[in-house]
Amino acid sequence: METKLAINNGWLEVSAKPSTPQISHLPSPHCDNRECDDISLLVIHNISLPPGKFGSSHISDLFMGCLDPDEDDYFKDIYQLRVSAHCLIRRDGAIIQYVPFTKRAWHAGVSSFAGREKCNDFSIGIEMEGTDDIAYSDAQYQTLNLLSAAIVTTYPDIDVDNITGHCDIAPGRKTDPGDSFDWARFKNGLTKS
Repeated sequence: METKLAINNGWLEVSAKPSTPQISHLPSPHCDNRECDDISLLVIHNISLPPGKFGSSHISDLFMGCLDPDEDDYFKDIYQLRVSAHCLIRRDGAIIQYVPFTKRAWHAGVSSFAGREKCNDFSIGIEMEGTDDIAYSDAQYQTLNLLSAAIVTTYPDIDVDNITGHCDIAPGRKTDPGDSFDWARFKNGLTKS
């Protein structure tokens, strides 16, 4: 049986599995209702906290609004940010979903795609645990393909041309997912999903 993910009432779930990424739900307060209902863009990001460090709970702490500014000097400048993404894909391929896809996550900031402003209104944001210059793991690409396939199936206005990086919707302000993200590998895997 092929591994598949599904979306039910905005939340990710396993629909079939022999082996599947671990999925957990951690609802973030940093979201609100969308101002439109045409979900038509998928945005790939990266994040690590502190920068270049992996495997801690700090990303979830930031998205949940409880990042301790005393745990790292870097956190003193960001701990009060009200940000979130729909999902995070950890280095081991595990998924944490913070915001249901039916809601607006606060991931894109000032942004535009194809002449349309405020990408948070009509997009889904996926964070890859990583940096612009460290290669992503095989497990992350596998999970990203499974997750993207579920998203595209549920939201058919998102096609390959409507999947982009944060750097492309906020040029000059953002650089993620960075040069380390292999777009060809991702999109080739997506067409096979």
